[in-house]
Amino acid sequence: MTTTSPLASDLTDPVHTQLQYQLAVFARRMEQVRGSDGVAALVRAAYLLLERLERLGPANVKALADALGVDSSTVTRQVAPLVAAGLVGRVQDPADRRAVRLALTPLGSDRLAEVRAGRTELTRQLVADWPPEEQRVFCALLARFNHSMESYSAGRQGA
Repeated sequence: MTTTSPLASDLTDPVHTQLQYQLAVFARRMEQVRGSDGVAALVRAAYLLLERLERLGPANVKALADALGVDSSTVTRQVAPLVAAGLVGRVQDPADRRAVRLALTPLGSDRLAEVRAGRTELTRQLVADWPPEEQRVFCALLARFNHSMESYSAGRQGA
């Protein structure tokens, strides 16, 4: 008697096979669409750093790295061009005058708002013919999927 291993059945499961394929297509299409949307783009890392600084306020590299789920050296490397462009500035940490925090500058705030508005409009156009309820469900499911990926990554880092 032969049995199918759980791994083998996972590899031949049409839903998961199609899901992984659709995710790959989604990632490629997002880059294509974002590059041609007419809005001067920010690379994903820059967008997420500016977004996080807007939400957190001034933060040190370690806090940003923790919030983004990346290494501190990655944040240091990614923030350097943002500082050079005047989108992020260094401010003194009020708790430790020897330390510095990174902060969104007014130019960075304006740039983030411009890019966010462009991305929001693009998203609105892409789902314009979807019923509002489907838009809400898609958003909720995508958020849930992102949370699952975040939990998976955190579990692997802790292992």
